[in-house]
Amino acid sequence: MSKKQHRGRDGALSRRAALLMGGTGGVALAGGGAWLGSVAAQPAAAPAAAEAAIGGLTTPPAYAPSGRRPKHRRATWSQQFQASHGWTPGGTGTASAEANDTSAFVRGTQSVRVTTNGTGKQSYVRKTGMTALNLTNKMIRLVLRVDDVTNLSKLVFYLGSGSLANHFAWTFHAHSKTAANYVQSGEWVTVHLQWADVTSAAGTYSLSASGTPSTKTGFTDMSFAVYDNAGGPVTYRLQAVEVIPDTATVFPKGVVSITFDDSHKSVHDLARPVMDQFGYSGTVYNIADAIGTGSFLTVGQMRSMQDYSGWEMAGHSYANATHTASYPKLTAEQADDDFRKLREWLVGNGFSSEHFAYPHGAFQKTSDGVPVDLIASRHFTTARSIISETIESFAPAMPYRLKALTGINDGTGIGGTALSKVTGAGGRLDRCANSGDWLILCLHKVVDGAPATSTEIGKAGLAALMKAIDDRGIQVLTVEEAMAYYT
Repeated sequence: MSKKQHRGRDGALSRRAALLMGGTGGVALAGGGAWLGSVAAQPAAAPAAAEAAIGGLTTPPAYAPSGRRPKHRRATWSQQFQASHGWTPGGTGTASAEANDTSAFVRGTQSVRVTTNGTGKQSYVRKTGMTALNLTNKMIRLVLRVDDVTNLSKLVFYLGSGSLANHFAWTFHAHSKTAANYVQSGEWVTVHLQWADVTSAAGTYSLSASGTPSTKTGFTDMSFAVYDNAGGPVTYRLQAVEVIPDTATVFPKGVVSITFDDSHKSVHDLARPVMDQFGYSGTVYNIADAIGTGSFLTVGQMRSMQDYSGWEMAGHSYANATHTASYPKLTAEQADDDFRKLREWLVGNGFSSEHFAYPHGAFQKTSDGVPVDLIASRHFTTARSIISETIESFAPAMPYRLKALTGINDGTGIGGTALSKVTGAGGRLDRCANSGDWLILCLHKVVDGAPATSTEIGKAGLAALMKAIDDRGIQVLTVEEAMAYYT
């Protein structure tokens, strides 16, 4: 192991040590309770009246999350669209607008409301000629709402100068008709835009081969743009555009979390030895029903990975049938029951992680109309999706919609995300190391030879991925460790 690798491992161990406060008598839970033999003491459950606020669910969780949510990052510059804000709605795709709308807002007494005209052309809210901003070690925070996403196509943010003749652009949401969407109807959504996520540049601005912007200062113009799908209008609202400290202020080269879904035994047999060589630990999102059967992990293997290699054992579903169907196919009561059983199983078997990943990345509403991510919040501190339009940040904008890059493989013609897109020049790792972000990688099964599907990665490919992370000096943390910095 190189000195650089050893230092990284020591850093990870020291952070874990901060969580292991109980010595031989007990280990402190991330949730604030402590292990007492095989029983975990937990914070008191929320009152039934508060529980009823989420989909009418009244049975308190047996093991409620700790409540250690990410701290709110204070803005260094903020536009909240109150009176006299000076921003202008417009664009050839705009049908109507109200710059001072008092019908819907989550800050102050108003927001900006715009309705597109259904032509697929750009509609925007913008301001130019502002006092120049320096966004070194900063990211953009947006608070927005789309009343009905049926005809939404994409959302783009422009940052520049010269009346936007020079600009960087973030295409931060392309709406899907089938998959889970970060932006859903009628919800106020928070989005973080980091330098690692810039999609294009124009005018005197440029992006290097490694994705580094030519400048991070001198910005006088901003534009929030919405495109409908030319099938009908979209009404959107903008509540805030802010500048906040980015991930690079804590991790100059960013952080990678290596996660594995579905409890495959190959994670113990093949992935763990490869990652042990680099001193890296991962997060496994487990299906409780599968443990100890067929080609899946055993409880003993899970404990060995946790206790001797520092891995995190998190949740994915309790029942195999739930994993197959996904939570949106269930009623709210059925989903809540599966979450409850999963958390009880984890705690009862000695796994204190409060983190979760949605099967198939699906967090849409249940069959009776309750958002799955709200139900997840009754039982876990974060929930990971497989949305990767932008990369995750510290602190996460929406901890129950953590973003992750999935389908990473070293195969040929099997779809997914080619390993070279992650490890190659200008790929995700370069952007992480050069700009700083929290890159969550979602893997599944590891195979000895060539992968046959996009949910497999070869042992050789995994080793190449670990070496590429190590060569760039990027810190590797489990999800639990990463969240500990801002909770």
